[in-house]
Amino acid sequence: MTDAAAPQARVRDIRLDFFRGLAMFIILFAHTPGNFFTSWIPARFGFSDATEIFVFCSGMASAIAFGATFDRAGFALGSARVAYRIWQVYWAHVGLFFATAAMLAFLTNLDATTRNYWGQLNLWMLFVEHSEGLWETPDMLFRFMTLQWVPNLFDILPMYMVILAMMPLVIWLARIHLGLVAALCITLWVFGQRSFMEALGLPYFNFTAEPWVGSDDWQRRWFLNPFGWQLVFFTGFAFMRGWLPKPPVTPVLIGIAAFFVLANMPLSNIGVREFGFEWAREWRMENRQLISKTDFGLLRYVQFLSLAYLAWVLAGDKGNRLRVRATHVAARLWDRVLTIILKVGQQSLAVFVVSIFVARFNGFAMDMLGRDTGTVWAVNAFGCACLILTAYLAGWFKSVPWKGQR
Repeated sequence: MTDAAAPQARVRDIRLDFFRGLAMFIILFAHTPGNFFTSWIPARFGFSDATEIFVFCSGMASAIAFGATFDRAGFALGSARVAYRIWQVYWAHVGLFFATAAMLAFLTNLDATTRNYWGQLNLWMLFVEHSEGLWETPDMLFRFMTLQWVPNLFDILPMYMVILAMMPLVIWLARIHLGLVAALCITLWVFGQRSFMEALGLPYFNFTAEPWVGSDDWQRRWFLNPFGWQLVFFTGFAFMRGWLPKPPVTPVLIGIAAFFVLANMPLSNIGVREFGFEWAREWRMENRQLISKTDFGLLRYVQFLSLAYLAWVLAGDKGNRLRVRATHVAARLWDRVLTIILKVGQQSLAVFVVSIFVARFNGFAMDMLGRDTGTVWAVNAFGCACLILTAYLAGWFKSVPWKGQR
């Protein structure tokens, strides 16, 4: 038998795990209070941020995990698996909230600083009953458990649950015609754009985050509106399912994508903060809906897809340009870093939960130790180490080592 006739080993596409892993570290930095790292994360250079990476990649991962179940086991069992995942995410959300609230209450009661750490997250209604009875604390935990109350910071997992719940409907519509999937996703996104709906006198799709406020227009809604954010989730889902064709790699498309990415930089946080473009500040105020993070504004979508396309091209087919084939010291070092990033990306739910908890602790650590350059780097390194440890532990547990080798 010749070498040409030998079966070729299947090469895993590492791009999904790589970019999801990067997003986990960025999310850690972004949620650490007073962390100067946040001044230079990708969100400061454009309209989109690590949330888009996380949700888009989650859509792609869901297409692999759940889409195959729908194909193999049928619609009923596929829906059951989605429901089971929602159940897991729900308890991750509940556990994260109570663990974080308990830690913040403990850190506040230490009186080591003058800060009220649970107050920073607006958890007054959980710990304090207002003298005028504005906070209905007796049923606050019930409202939290039923997602009627979604506290600050704890919004991405509820959004993710609602989007997951849409998946069986999307799969069912896809079996009829893919145009129905596009119509559903676009319609939900349009009704999730608050300014546009209010201007047209049409209902705005989002959930209330603080129900005790009543039905006034100014009440707080879910910070991440699932009816807006489902668009980027199901875009990733559609690419991975093959409903959307893989975009070609051409100089024209690369140029268009690069133009969109570069053109929005003057309008970004960097443009306003570093270059002092007052016209950019005014533009952002006048066009808030187009770049709204809550409703996933249109320009966020365009900018993210452009950036994702460039990253996809640069990474190469199946992420081949990310792999190292050289043997020098720098190459071996990058190979180890790449392995860690991929592991973090593979355990994204566990890592995300820990990142939110650790980020708040790191904020406290910086309050105690200071925010000079060396201290901030050290505290961020500690946070990264926690995420890496979580990823490897989660992977080890999922391997069920107690069953032994067969």
